[in-house]
Parts: sequence; C-alpha cells; structure tokens
Amino acid sequence: PGRVQLLPPQNVTLLSKDFAMILTWAPGEGSPPDVTYTVRYESQDRLEKWIKVPHCKNIHRTFCNLTCALSSFYVKVQARVKAVWGQLQSPWVKSQLKDYYSDVELAPPVLNLDVKENFIHVSASFPLPTCVENLTWKYELNLWEAGSKDKKKYGDHFRKDTVTINTTALRGNYCFSARALYESIALKHSEFSQPVCVLLNHKG
Repeated sequence: PGRVQLLPPQNVTLLSKDFAMILTWAPGEGSPPDVTYTVRYESQDRLEKWIKVPHCKNIHRTFCNLTCALSSFYVKVQARVKAVWGQLQSPWVKSQLKDYYSDVELAPPVLNLDVKENFIHVSASFPLPTCVENLTWKYELNLWEAGSKDKKKYGDHFRKDTVTINTTALRGNYCFSARALYESIALKHSEFSQPVCVLLNHKG
C-alpha cells in the first residue's frame, strides 16, 4: 500500500508509413502529463541486444522515427518503450516484429513538370528519409487526356530519372499521375499521386 506505480505505455505498434518505420504508443492509464518515454530496439540478427535510440530518450511525444537508427533494412526488428516520471519507471512494452525491406509502405511521389515547346520533362521526387536514398526506388507514370479513360503508361523509371515526352501530336488538356514502386519480396507500389494537368499546344 502507498506505493505509486507508473503504468506502461499501451498500443505499442511498429508502423511502416510513407517510407519510414515509426514506433507509436499511447500513454498508460493515469499517466502524469509530464511523463517522458525512452525507446530501444533489437534486430533479429542480434537478439537480446537492445540498442539505444539517442533521439528517442526522455521524449514527451508518443512516437519515435526509427528509420535511420536501424542497423539493417533487411532484418526484422522489434522495438520497446517505457515511461519515466521522476524516479519512477514503467515496465518495458514490446512491439511486434517488422522489417523495412518487405514491410515498407510507399507514399506517392510528387511530380515536377517542365513544359517546353514540343516536349515535357517529367521527374518525380520522393519524401524519403536520407538513409534510404540509395535503395532502388522506381516510379511509373501515367499520361491521359482529361476526361478519357485511356491511359498511356511509362513504366519502371528510377527515382532520379526524367521522362521526356514528345508533345507535338498532343492537343488539349493532358494529365499526369505517378506511383512509387519498390521491388522487395513482391512488387509493392504506392497510391497514384494527385493528377497534374496541363494545356498542350493551345492556340489562342
């Protein structure tokens, strides 16, 4: 009796979202408002070796972006979090296992259009964490006349590639949309980006 307890964080989940691996949780029941959290992770190639995550030590927020802390993108990892308040510490709570390589969720790319007289140069930029820049991200581009269901596909372009389209024969309002692709255990892709439309060879 009389012993104060700090209840552990709840709903501890490792999420893969928009190219990032993020641990999320909710405060334990009755947590004081100024409670802080500390996160560690272990990878399956070095079990029982919990690695510190310096940017997620004594934090007030209820998530931790682990992407660039991971030692490998090809090994399953598990994370854990505990609550700390003054001298009190809650027990650690573990997440499920995930690995970046096969579980990564992609966000749609952002399209950049450079319209010249007879050509359009299209490139795609991705909201990537810097540490995964060198993985083989690709994108697929669709082009169609506004209102038409008939889409022309330009497949498999590496992230830094620019697609050049000859527009001499195109007249009217044309739309572009793209999705990110990633070849892991199976081919994964994001949703398509919001269409960007341009008027081509418009006289008047």
